[in-house]
Amino acid sequence: MAALFLVILGIASRILAHTPQFTAILAVAMFGGMYLSRRQALIVPVALMIITDAILGFHDTMAFTWGSMLAISAIGLWLKERKSFLGVLAGSLASSILFFVVTNFGAWLSPLYPHTWQGLTECYILAIPFFKSTLVSTVAYSLVLYAGYEWLLKRSQGTALARLL
Repeated sequence: MAALFLVILGIASRILAHTPQFTAILAVAMFGGMYLSRRQALIVPVALMIITDAILGFHDTMAFTWGSMLAISAIGLWLKERKSFLGVLAGSLASSILFFVVTNFGAWLSPLYPHTWQGLTECYILAIPFFKSTLVSTVAYSLVLYAGYEWLLKRSQGTALARLL
């Protein structure tokens, strides 16, 4: 049930009109690692990316994007036994930086930029405005998902809802 909710949230946040790069996808990947089984934690972000890329259009840097999503799920898996507000905050920051570094390196490898130090620098500089949106959205969605889920777990102890969570 939680896996389906995460896929739907990720798809909606990526497809619906919004500020560029202000999505829940990184938070979904990290949260999935923290709360889903290992298998689901790796399937959810890939399923999310396959579905949304099929709608938005496949691109040359998919390996970097999808690989980043799996690495972010691994951050969530590492946080599974270390759940805390600060852990989620640090994981959100690490996830955003990882996504920025890996996906923009992939963009630099594409024909968009010269394969020089100057081209790499230009690629990262031009991506900074998108990084700001990625960072803010990842922190916000991660903290809301974490706090909301933990609150729901505590409030639903001993109920039928608890078994679904």
